[in-house]
Amino acid sequence: MTRLSVNINKIATLRNARGGNNPNVVEAAINCEKFGAHGITVHPRPDERHIKYSDVLELKQVVTTEFNIEGYPDQRFIDLVCKVKPQQVTLVPDLPSQVTSNTGWDTVKNKHFLIEMVTLFKNLGIRTSIFVGPDLEMVEAAAECGTDRIELYTEPYATSFHDDRFKAIEPFVVAAKRAKELGLDLNAGHDLDLYNLKFFVEQIPDIKEVSIGHALISDALYLGLETTIHRYLDCLK
Repeated sequence: MTRLSVNINKIATLRNARGGNNPNVVEAAINCEKFGAHGITVHPRPDERHIKYSDVLELKQVVTTEFNIEGYPDQRFIDLVCKVKPQQVTLVPDLPSQVTSNTGWDTVKNKHFLIEMVTLFKNLGIRTSIFVGPDLEMVEAAAECGTDRIELYTEPYATSFHDDRFKAIEPFVVAAKRAKELGLDLNAGHDLDLYNLKFFVEQIPDIKEVSIGHALISDALYLGLETTIHRYLDCLK
């Protein structure tokens, strides 16, 4: 079964809109685990507009499933990951000004930098994943960086899903096959939801983990967090 990691950034966004500690990010993470999530994902950004660096330190003390920290590896991010030592770090090519991740790494252009980052984190015993689009050249160069996994950037799939799901999934199937040939494990994330998730993992059953935040937290406003997590887990069975 593909594992579900819940990205709790949006809970922090809601908290920060009002100040204080409501909703409580740590309590939300504990509840996600209690309701069946296999992991917790956070993506701290330099301006701390949602998850704060202090949140990550607090979450380290309570997360009992897999803890995944994703983000752009500037020095502050590197220092945080080295201190927390999560089970997984996902390297994402975000600029500080970006609202959300909207592209994968150019693993050819950034190969030397990525090799340096992957080596650093793997030497600390942290599994590394590189965020890439379904481009064979990028997948192959990611493998040359020594990463354990790649996370497929699935927004193009989600955008085209309702028009032609088979056409939308095709480049991801090809990329996943190549990744497997190269010995890479696969994660996936971005705009996966209750409508498109089941088909995605049916077509690419080798996906180890999906990281879902915005859609899941939005669904929880209507369905409740526990019911929502159960529905996402049903999609992965």
